[in-house]
Amino acid sequence: MRLRLTFSKSGALRYTGHLDLHSLWERTVRRAGLPLAYTQGFHPGPKIQLASALPLGFIGRAEIVDLWIIDSPTSLDQSYKELLQSASPPGLVISAVDVVDEHAPALQTQVVSAEYEVTFLEPVSTSMLAAGITTLLGAANLPRERRGKTYDLRSLVEKLELHPGEGSYPSQLHMRLAAREGATGRPEEVLDVLGIPFETTRIERTLLILRNPIKT
Repeated sequence: MRLRLTFSKSGALRYTGHLDLHSLWERTVRRAGLPLAYTQGFHPGPKIQLASALPLGFIGRAEIVDLWIIDSPTSLDQSYKELLQSASPPGLVISAVDVVDEHAPALQTQVVSAEYEVTFLEPVSTSMLAAGITTLLGAANLPRERRGKTYDLRSLVEKLELHPGEGSYPSQLHMRLAAREGATGRPEEVLDVLGIPFETTRIERTLLILRNPIKT
């Protein structure tokens, strides 16, 4: 059985890396008492797929992981969501658990874009930021380099909007960035183009958009 979990990752877990998060899910499933399925071969491993790596320090509000468990012949007294949540560490909150096709494509290949919310922790000029957004969106291309390879950041920016903030933060930046094979939009790159150090912001990934989302 293939379970698809939607979860949030915050608090100290913001600084848990991708590989460590994979191990964390393995331990969580074990603590929940669910029979985790393993791959075949000389080096079997737990069948766990995380949709997309989240940079250290980023908050994830709607992350996705697929877990394969062996069907239990007896019914469970608790739902999978309750069992897994009770076994989860602080900072990890499960919002949904769905059963999906076991033979569907790998979860990583299904992510087409992601949405982010950027909160400014230091004062910014709203007018200058708005002008920068207009310039960025009006650009034909934005050549950038990452790991020795060039790419066009502009083609990866699907949406970029300035919204009113809350409390002591007067404004927030909302963006939707494409995730393509060989090129994925990164919010810190967008902030760099706008002249804003990402260290002066709080970045939250609020949504992962899949090619074939679960129909409700």
